[in-house]
Amino acid sequence: MAFKKIVIKTREPQAKTPLARVQMYFEDRPKALLGGVLGLGCLMGVAMSFALGMVGDSALQAKVDHQEQELAKVRADAQTQVNALAARLGELQAQATRLNALGERLTQMGKLQDGEFDFNETPGMGDGDPGPTQDIPANAVSSDLQVLEQRFAASGKQLSVLESLLFDHQLEQNAVPSRMPISNTYITSSFGTRADPFGRGAGNHKGMDFHARVGDPVMAVADGVVSYSGVKGGYGNVVEIDHGNGYKTLYAHNSRLTVREGALVRAGQEVAKAGSTGRSTGAHVHFEVWQNGQVMNPRKFLGEGGNTPVGRLSRG
Repeated sequence: MAFKKIVIKTREPQAKTPLARVQMYFEDRPKALLGGVLGLGCLMGVAMSFALGMVGDSALQAKVDHQEQELAKVRADAQTQVNALAARLGELQAQATRLNALGERLTQMGKLQDGEFDFNETPGMGDGDPGPTQDIPANAVSSDLQVLEQRFAASGKQLSVLESLLFDHQLEQNAVPSRMPISNTYITSSFGTRADPFGRGAGNHKGMDFHARVGDPVMAVADGVVSYSGVKGGYGNVVEIDHGNGYKTLYAHNSRLTVREGALVRAGQEVAKAGSTGRSTGAHVHFEVWQNGQVMNPRKFLGEGGNTPVGRLSRG
C-alpha cells in the first residue's frame, strides 16, 4: 500500500513585514476586515463633522466680530455727531448770554420800566393735541441749529447797532444840562428880572437860586470838563463846567470847591459844597446855563418831566 506524501504549506515565512502580517490577518478573518472598514468610516465621519463644526464656528465668530466692529463704528460716529452738536449748543448758549446782557444794557439805556423785558426768563410754550410723535434725525437738529445760529447772529448785529446809537445818544444827552444841581430842594429865585435882594431896585438875575444848607453836595448837571474853579467877584466860590456843544454851567456861592480846573466830571458828580460866599444873603446854590455865549433860562434844562421838583412853585 502506497502512502501519499502530504505537504502542509504555511505563510509564516512570507509574513516578513507588519503590513504583510496585517494583510494576512484580514484575509483569514473577513468579518474583522469589514468591521475595521466600518469603524474607520465612522471615525472619518466623526472627524469630518468635527472639522465642519470648527469651520462653521469660525465663520460665525468672524461674522460676530464683524458686526461688533460695525456697531463700534456706528457708536463712534454717533458720539462724534453728539460732540459736534454739543459744541454748537455751547456756542449758541454763549451767544444767548451775550444777547441777554446786551438786552439788559439796552433796557437800562432806554430807561424801560423794570420787568418790562426779562431776558433771563424762559418763554412759556404749549400745545393742544400733539398727535403721534417720532424721533428727530440728527441732520434735522443740525439744520435747526444752523438756522438758530443765523438768527442769533442777525439779532446780535441789530442789537449792537442799536446799542451804538443809544450810546451815542446817551453821550449827547449827558453832555446837555438835564438835571438838578442839588437834590431835595426847591427854587427860591427865578431867572430874569427880579427885585435886588440888597434893596437896589430891579435887576437881571442870570440864573436860578435853589434852597440849600451849608455843606450840601452841589452836583454837575451833565458830563464835562471843569473850566474854572475858584473865587469870582460877587459869585464867591465858583465852579464852571464846559459840557461841549456850546454848553457851559456855573455853580456859585459855594462854601468849598471839591474839583479842580481841568478835571473831568460826570453828570451827578459832586463838584462843590453849598454855602453863602460872595454877594449872598444866606446859604443857597446859584445856577446858570450858557449856550454859545448866551445865558439861558435854566428851567428847561432841569430834569426830565416829573422826575425832578421843577414843577414846584418858586419862592421868589
